[in-house]
Parts: sequence; structure tokens; C-alpha cells
Amino acid sequence: MTPPALFGPARLGPLPLRNRFIKAATFEGMSKGALVSDELIDFHRRHAAGGVAMTTVAYCAVAPEGRTERDQIWMRPEAVPGLRRLTDAVHAEGAAVSAQLGHAGPVADSSSNGVPALGPSIVLNKQSLRRVRRASRTDIARITKAHADAALLAVEAGFNAVEIHLGHNYFASSFLSPRINKRKDEYGGTLEGRAKVARDTARAVRDAVGDRVAILAKLNMDDGVPGGLWLDESLQVAQWLEADGSVDALELTAGSSLLDPMYLFRGEAPLTEFAAAMRNPIVRQGVRMVGKQFIRSYPYQEAYLLESARQFRAALGLPLVLLGAVSLRETAERAMAKGFQFVAMGRALLREPDLINRMESESGTRSLCIHCNKCMPTIFSGTHCVLANADGKAIG
Repeated sequence: MTPPALFGPARLGPLPLRNRFIKAATFEGMSKGALVSDELIDFHRRHAAGGVAMTTVAYCAVAPEGRTERDQIWMRPEAVPGLRRLTDAVHAEGAAVSAQLGHAGPVADSSSNGVPALGPSIVLNKQSLRRVRRASRTDIARITKAHADAALLAVEAGFNAVEIHLGHNYFASSFLSPRINKRKDEYGGTLEGRAKVARDTARAVRDAVGDRVAILAKLNMDDGVPGGLWLDESLQVAQWLEADGSVDALELTAGSSLLDPMYLFRGEAPLTEFAAAMRNPIVRQGVRMVGKQFIRSYPYQEAYLLESARQFRAALGLPLVLLGAVSLRETAERAMAKGFQFVAMGRALLREPDLINRMESESGTRSLCIHCNKCMPTIFSGTHCVLANADGKAIG
């Protein structure tokens, strides 16, 4: 079978796209007051102008307690006008735009949000130094419905797609994890029970919006921690989601923002920069003293999630989005040759928002991203590459 053309027209569920490149969700830190800012609009406009088929707004929480910190957008009527300005700006550049919908669950910062964080079981969030409360059945039902309501608001705001966050040990992902989920009721125990929140959430979103927008799910292939979700169980969850007919594509990810955040990103952990960015002085000192035990470093290589993701490609008919160090044109072409329909890019586009346009016009173009990960701590002040100027132009 001939691989699809990287820069030719594509389709994601009901959504036509101009190419195979998606700007991955990277929390922007540009939503003061949990609303859209001009800076956030310009951030996504620049990526749209730079050539991606679709840019992803992260992170749109479905409930106030589902934010990782208080200035994240949460989906409510007051947010719609700003979101509509953002989608209009992206559309004017010829790109589509997706809203990443999720609930941070045990990863949420309850001290910042002023409301308790929720998870399947009681656990300590080491970043906020607060205990996570066990979600009741009422909480679970409310959060499931909140995803559907948020998807409807996304449609109203002009989004072309929604991405349901089922990864990184956020709410649904934490239920999938046997290390975090110690429940004995219908939401725990067997994989079928642990997957109920994820499946019910995706079903609720599909029932709410139908095929008015494309529906993706960001799914952990593995948590990267002992006792966590691993590939064999995740693959079964992916097969259930496919059989349910609730999603148009899966974006495959890995890692736990609660237990081992660098497992997803790979490369050196910028501990000095992380410590400097922490607002809580106790947490700041803790990062300086014992940060290496929590924020580990992993070897970096191009397309480091590809081999795991190929197991999903072999077992599923659903369109798949490859994530994880796709920074070169040849990597994207390799992904297409392996049967993936799209690639998602994050850090490389922070360095060079126009990278896709240049890859198309000059096949030998190479990303300038050096994978230093120093962009990660900038989420607290406005996400950016520290090696690019204020206009997003690469330096050097």
C-alpha cells in the first residue's frame, strides 16, 4: 500500500484537513482568569499560519476542579466569546482547530483551584502537597456529563474537533491505572471496570455532538511507572474504544504527570528551571533538593514512541496519530509508511512555528529544536522556546 502524502489533503472523521501535521496540545500558560487572551489567540494563529493542518488548544478543563492550576481555561459560557475569536483567527489562516477536553483528576492543583482534586482513590499529589479525594459515583457522573457539555460548547465556539484526554494519569487515565485505582466497585478491579470512565466519557461526547466535529482521544499506551497501565491493557482499551464507535482517531501517548512526568518527554529534565518556576516556596525547595527522584531524565531519540505505537497500528483499524519527537520530515514520512495517518508535533513547533511550511517547500529542512526541554517550565509564564525570540522566530 502506498503511504499517504504528507502534504496532501486528509480526512479525520467528518473533518477535511490540508495535510497530515497536527500541533500537539502543549499547555500555553496564556489564559489568565481561565479565559482566552490575545496572546493565546496569536500563539495558535502563528502555528496555523506556519502550515499545520490543525492546532490543538490545551488545556480546556471540563470543570473548575479539573484544572492543573487556576488560570487554565475551563469550559463555561463565559469562555465561548474568546474561544470563538481564537477559532476565527485559526480558520483565517486555513487551518482547523481542536479543543483538548479533560479533567486533571489527581494531577489538579487543589491549592491553586481552591477545591479538592479528585481521583479513583486517595493519593498524594507531590506537586501541590495535597491529598486527592476519592471521587464518588456522583462525581464520576457529573464529570462524564461535563465532558459532553464542554464538547457542545466547543461546537458553539467554532472548533472543528475535540480531543478527549485519556492520558497522563489525569482523571480517566488514573482510573485505568491499577497503581492508582484501588476501588472495589464497578469502576475498579478488572480492566473492564477501570476502563469504564474512559469509555463512558467518550460515549457521552459522541452522543452529544454526533459527527458535527471530529473526536480524538489521547490515550496512554503505558504509564511508565511500576504497577501502572501497560501496553497489553491499553491495547485492549483501544480496541474497546474502536468497537464502541465513540472516537474517530487515537493519539497515542505515555507517562504520568502525577508520578513520572518526564517519561513522556524524554531528554534531560531542566531541574534548575523547574525549581525557579515554582510558585510554592516549599515545592521550589523540594525540587532543588530531591527533584531528581521525581523528575527523572530519559534518553532521547527521534520518534521514541513509534515502536510501542506500532503494536496499536497492527491491532486497530482506527486512524492513529503518532506523537513523541517527530521533528524531521523523514520521521513523519516513516510514520506514514508504518500506517499512521497523522503526526503530532509539540516542542519542534514551539521553536519554529513555520516549520511545516518550510518542510514542504524544502525537503531537506531540519528542525532546530535541540530537545533541551527548557520550554517545559515556561508553562507558568507563557509557553515558549527559550531559544526563540518573542515572535517565535528561531535564534541561531
